[in-house]
Amino acid sequence: PENAKNRMMAMIADRPDWLLSRQRAWGVPITVFIHRESGELLKDDAVNARIAAAVEAEGADAWYATEARTFLGDDYRAGDYDKVEDILDVWFDSGSTHAFVLEQRDDLRSPADLYVEGTDQHRGWFQSSLLESCGTRGHAPYHNVLTHGFTLDDKGKKMSKSGNNSVAPQKIIEQFGADILRLWVTSTDYMNDHRIGGNIIQGQVEAYRKIRNTMRFLLGNLNDFDETEKLPLAEMPELDRLILHRLSELDEINKKGIADYNFNRIYTALYNFCTVDLSAFYFDIRKDSLYCDAKSSIRRRAARTVLDQIFYVLTKMMAPILVYTSEEIWQSRFPDEADSIHLQTFHEIPAEWRDQPLAAKWEKIRNLRRVITGALEVERREKRIGSSLQGQVTVHVTDPSYADVVAHIDLAELSITSTARLVTEQAPDGAFRLDDVADIAVTCTLAEGAKCERCWQILDQVGSIPGHEDICPRCADAVNEAG
Repeated sequence: PENAKNRMMAMIADRPDWLLSRQRAWGVPITVFIHRESGELLKDDAVNARIAAAVEAEGADAWYATEARTFLGDDYRAGDYDKVEDILDVWFDSGSTHAFVLEQRDDLRSPADLYVEGTDQHRGWFQSSLLESCGTRGHAPYHNVLTHGFTLDDKGKKMSKSGNNSVAPQKIIEQFGADILRLWVTSTDYMNDHRIGGNIIQGQVEAYRKIRNTMRFLLGNLNDFDETEKLPLAEMPELDRLILHRLSELDEINKKGIADYNFNRIYTALYNFCTVDLSAFYFDIRKDSLYCDAKSSIRRRAARTVLDQIFYVLTKMMAPILVYTSEEIWQSRFPDEADSIHLQTFHEIPAEWRDQPLAAKWEKIRNLRRVITGALEVERREKRIGSSLQGQVTVHVTDPSYADVVAHIDLAELSITSTARLVTEQAPDGAFRLDDVADIAVTCTLAEGAKCERCWQILDQVGSIPGHEDICPRCADAVNEAG
């Protein structure tokens, strides 16, 4: 994060001279000779070459195991020089990994794309690596540095064996699966200290269940879907185009989150899309079309086309996080294909999906729907209706612009009631309102008519089609089409 960059800059600016030597029994030796009388460092390429060859062949201990005269050769008297027995500061060791790891292995490259460590390494590895690489290579050993906080118990205390509050990752994996642990990691604000414990993991289990149920709904409603059923964007109802717009926004958040290492934002966006945009909104409204419309209906084809796109975007977006679940989902839909979800690239999002004016319009519609949903909940709680399909709602608005907003919207479909209407007039006393939604009130009465035995809507038209006395005209068309 930006504040970590500022912190490390300040530490480098204020740091004292670096004392490299340590007097310890174990470590990487400082392989130099010092003249006893002058105190001068011996600088001789031939001597250094012999030392380097010995270390390369036998390891760093060759410095201690080999007599001084072997390294000094015939040009210098061993008695004139002290063989330094000190070791290097361990931070110098770790700071040189760019040289003896990145530069020495064919499968790696230097500078590194990313160095990752805890916040305490601003004084340690991050800084020593930077100093050594800049001093010897003229540039930083990394393109990016990512710092993270420390994992604490669920009370915010440091974990320790003595405190009996350690949480073993393997136990979580054995009990809940690796994807739950990965989901927790993704959900945390890792740049600061973060907590883990039984209740916290249980919360991730619940979040995982909701995401998984979203994918189950997609799989169930995409059975037998093929290319001939797809509907062009221009022919789709507004609701379906709105969800494609939201998918494009989600894709943008995902790609930016990856670029910025902001995984918490990806998790939040994914979870909210599954629970708020899909389960509580789009799926809730479109279930009726998916289950009851004729297979050839525009509304059902549009919904299935959108579900297909949601499947690809979400499964590929989830793959780096829920690695096993996403593979299971992919194989469930494509059991005969040999490839893996982890061999796919992120889904390409057409620019035409983005429709900000439509999103602004539907923000008003969704606020209106929240008031309707709240009114129906009161009716259910008071046992005046059972399901919302038993209700008939009247939406009272004092802002006449709402009439234009819902002009081409089926309010009954939106509110999942049998009938609904909007009037631009004052609501009667006792009408339901929400404090945060101005100019909208809702009254609810029992729907009039007969119950369709197929879609359960209560309508005047039930039985109006000969031969289909117990279902509505919409359902009669679907039955006739199915044969």
